[in-house]
Amino acid sequence: MDKMEPILQLDGVGYHYGSPGDGNDPEWILTGLNLCVNPGEYLAVMGPNGSGKSTLAKLMNGLLTPITGKIRVAGLDPGNDRDLPLIRRKVGMVFQNPDNQIVGTTVKDDVAFGMENMGVPRKQMLIRIREVLERTGLAGLEEASPHHLSGGQKQRLAIAGVIAMQPEVIIFDEATSMLDPTGRREVLEVMGELYQGGTTIIHITHSPQEAIRAERVLVLAEGQPQLDGPPAELFRHREQLADWSLEMPLAAELKERLRCHGMPIREDITGMEELVEDLWTLLSKA
Repeated sequence: MDKMEPILQLDGVGYHYGSPGDGNDPEWILTGLNLCVNPGEYLAVMGPNGSGKSTLAKLMNGLLTPITGKIRVAGLDPGNDRDLPLIRRKVGMVFQNPDNQIVGTTVKDDVAFGMENMGVPRKQMLIRIREVLERTGLAGLEEASPHHLSGGQKQRLAIAGVIAMQPEVIIFDEATSMLDPTGRREVLEVMGELYQGGTTIIHITHSPQEAIRAERVLVLAEGQPQLDGPPAELFRHREQLADWSLEMPLAAELKERLRCHGMPIREDITGMEELVEDLWTLLSKA
């Protein structure tokens, strides 16, 4: 595939649950959605409950088929049964509850499960297991029972199983929402490392603090993209974000208040570390 082509492309995609035959008018979750995601991009998807975020994730890897419009995944059609197995290899998913993704009795068996279904040779499988456990900070736990791991470790195990299948895209569907702060930080660090390594990341989240890690943020509401751009640009729309039940990140809120009081803080700041660094620079010059 030409690297200039989108790895994910949605044209006029619409989806609703239910069917006309059930006696109720279907409620459209997504309507006429157009979206392109480029290879190696880090996209955060936000929106209020019921905005279609998880539905979008399932459409992207063929778990759902659009009612209207078309989807292409690396040029492949999820609606084509012959393309679907290859799409599932190209697009991996990490879900909200890590317990629902664990299938092996040991850590290494769980990582091996997806590769066994793909027919990966055993020698190559063992190499990948070692590599992904090191990459996700689980080395040394090969024989451990997954159910004895912490929440963050379980989620990193789920990620390891996906990484082992070497997808081009990984979708994280609220993958940090059930974790404590330590587990959340661990998973976000793995996501950042994957992105730096060239994997396309789709991160569905309610947290603005998580979304600012992305290079691009998409806000869904009423079945359509409402805002789409870099985090610094999106978080200027304070009133609109409030309408969609989304909060300003703390750093962005502090930045705006400081600017209102005459502090020449850079407009593109979104993270707390950037804010502290900019404040330190300004104070040093005072």
